[in-house]
Amino acid sequence: MSETGSITTEQLRLWDKRHVWHPFTQMQEWEQDDQIIIVKGEGCWLIDTDGNRYLDGVASMWTNVHGHCRRELNEALKEQVDRLEHSTLLGLASEQSIILAARLAEITPVGLDRFFYSDNGSTAMEVAVKMAYQYQVHAGRPERSRFVTFRHAYHGDTLGAVSVGGIDIYHTTFKPLMFETLLAPAPYCYRCELGCSRDSCNMKCIDALEELMMRNAGLIAGLVIEPLVQGAGGMIVQPAGFLKRVRDLCDRYDILMIADEVATGFGRTGKMFACQHENVVPDIMAISKGIAAGYLPLAATVTTDKVYSAFLGTYSELKTFFHGHTFTGNPLACAVALKSLQLFQQDNLLAELQHKIAGLKQRLDGFKSMPHVGNIRQCGMAAGIELVENKETGAPYPWEDRVGIKVCLEARKHGVFSRPLGNTIVIFPPLVISTSELDTLLRVLYESIQTVTE
Repeated sequence: MSETGSITTEQLRLWDKRHVWHPFTQMQEWEQDDQIIIVKGEGCWLIDTDGNRYLDGVASMWTNVHGHCRRELNEALKEQVDRLEHSTLLGLASEQSIILAARLAEITPVGLDRFFYSDNGSTAMEVAVKMAYQYQVHAGRPERSRFVTFRHAYHGDTLGAVSVGGIDIYHTTFKPLMFETLLAPAPYCYRCELGCSRDSCNMKCIDALEELMMRNAGLIAGLVIEPLVQGAGGMIVQPAGFLKRVRDLCDRYDILMIADEVATGFGRTGKMFACQHENVVPDIMAISKGIAAGYLPLAATVTTDKVYSAFLGTYSELKTFFHGHTFTGNPLACAVALKSLQLFQQDNLLAELQHKIAGLKQRLDGFKSMPHVGNIRQCGMAAGIELVENKETGAPYPWEDRVGIKVCLEARKHGVFSRPLGNTIVIFPPLVISTSELDTLLRVLYESIQTVTE
């Protein structure tokens, strides 16, 4: 009997296989196994129908900040649901969305204080792309319709977000539906597509980016970047100073800089937002995932008064931003997000993260001698361990060998839930993970890599 009452685990598995189509999952393989079904959460742990506990090594798809079922967040949600579950922002204002926007304006980079709400990271980026282009139209430059993006980039799965992405296995199928972009090389120093060495290259990828901008001067609406770390591309960490140089180039060529802080925002990199590490203020910034601490779908596209003002005019001028979502600024999600921001202060979370970040770096050093660990990348409380077939040459494991998946399945046997990016093992736990839990996470992953690869 499962913990859901009269419905057995076997019945739930049967219904799941018969009716649920899981994201980013090969369902033929999924249906061949008996999958774990989660029914509870406590702190950094997930609990299945049989009472087994799993350390949440990926923060429930990079969203969880304060742990599962945090009492204060639960109470904020319950209090709000007794007052109002939802009210549209189309033609009405909503208390919680107003207060949240005002609070967010205090912590976002200076000058970013106009918030357009949506539901998730993909929609926040979709808004950003449309906003940037319509801004150019209102500025009298409709020919500026191109976007610069980076190889290995991931910005979501709606078509606009897919168009500005750069991961072939995710995006190639949909090319006939996508708009064309200008693809710049990513600073993937372990596998530099320009054939450079990080020790001596002086970031040649920046020179390539500038050349791309020069060749297309006057045609570019915006540049889209994941600041500091490209998440879904394999936790690819940018060299120090890269982000600032990108900002400088955007200024030089009068291009709107769009920062995708969906994964990096809300403490993940050790500061509230990744852009703050290099004192960069983008023109548009997308935030989601950690904004509501993993409780409910919520996102915002944040911009400056300069961009916002371009949309102001009389009704007849049709300068309105004709975009919106049904659950925009949902009061339940906003109430939880407000309480989450309070917990950042109450728990002194950003300061507490610093010793965990240092501890994670120290523990990751122990992986470097493993014969099939090719590269280790870390940015704050996000890290990737890239597994390779040949350490000397860097030759990757064949995709079909599913080495990353096998490592994560092995870890699951020992009470750790993780999900790889190809053959890169991801470390992305809830920010409140304790030192001992972090030790457990790293120990199990180390032993699982050892078991699978050696």
